[in-house]
Amino acid sequence: MRAYMIIAPVLLAAFATSGIAAEDKPPKLTAKQQAALDKELKGKVPGKKQSCISLTQRADLQIISDELLLYKAGRTIYVNRVLGSCNGLSLGRALVTNIFGSQLCRGDIARVADFNSDMLTGSCALGDFVPYRPAGK
Repeated sequence: MRAYMIIAPVLLAAFATSGIAAEDKPPKLTAKQQAALDKELKGKVPGKKQSCISLTQRADLQIISDELLLYKAGRTIYVNRVLGSCNGLSLGRALVTNIFGSQLCRGDIARVADFNSDMLTGSCALGDFVPYRPAGK
């Protein structure tokens, strides 16, 4: 029991540090994924990252890769770099999130579901949301 209690904080610290380092690196995208991202963000400029976004207005989800999600809310597109990787998401599987209240927030757990087999195939945590708005607004 004591060994577990000593090791757990060390593992948590290592996990937290690796998550921050991975988030700073650009996601690995295929040429097709990069083209889709460029198309969506064309003419838009990034704003200050946010921990949460409101879902009081409709926010359509577009999956760019297993690591990168876009939430479209009106003329604003929120780019979310997930913490970890939602393995299999870019293969057409669905992203399932439990929403408490009217916001999606950094750290919320998202699960990847394959509805053809009724199985969960992976999970990740949402990262910060970076808003992209039309230039000059």
